[in-house]
Amino acid sequence: MRFEALKSYVLKLLEDGLPSNLHYHGLHHTLYVYDAADRIADHENIFGNDRELLMTGVLLHDIGFLETYHQHEEKGVELAAKILPGFRYSASEIELIQSLIMRTKIPQVAFNKLEEIICDADLDYLGTEHFLPIGNQLFREFLEYGIIADEKAWNILQVNFLSSHTYFTSYARNYRAEKKSQNLDLVKKIVETYTD
Repeated sequence: MRFEALKSYVLKLLEDGLPSNLHYHGLHHTLYVYDAADRIADHENIFGNDRELLMTGVLLHDIGFLETYHQHEEKGVELAAKILPGFRYSASEIELIQSLIMRTKIPQVAFNKLEEIICDADLDYLGTEHFLPIGNQLFREFLEYGIIADEKAWNILQVNFLSSHTYFTSYARNYRAEKKSQNLDLVKKIVETYTD
């Protein structure tokens, strides 16, 4: 496994190839999730080979956006199968990484510690003070791709999503859940201001 070489290759691919109207799912998102996963992995005592596999999954989790917006996780799984053998990843390692990519599909489901970490890292911002500005990036992207019609639909979507979402790792439950609850209350207040 040549992780550092793969990291450089993938970050360059994302920088050069992602559409400019991915206001949320741009390179900046992958870098944010990478930092969050690194922090959570420290807390959850994930090191060595498992850490490199986790971080490979993080680097590739949105690579499917290079080719498609919808079903990008499935496309990411395909791209991982093409890219990873060239960086000396084994068949079993590739299969694990493909599973990590698919775990980030909404609604998230995780079956082991690495999957829990990538899921929580991907949605780390929900429980931070950056919730509104980062959420605004996703709002702009969803408008651009016709996923929502307006701000009202966006905020109702956020209330429903935040209400049903739960973090998996002890790190996220300890350091993100309370702020996420506050952010939910904030959006609920915004929704209450709407009149039909």
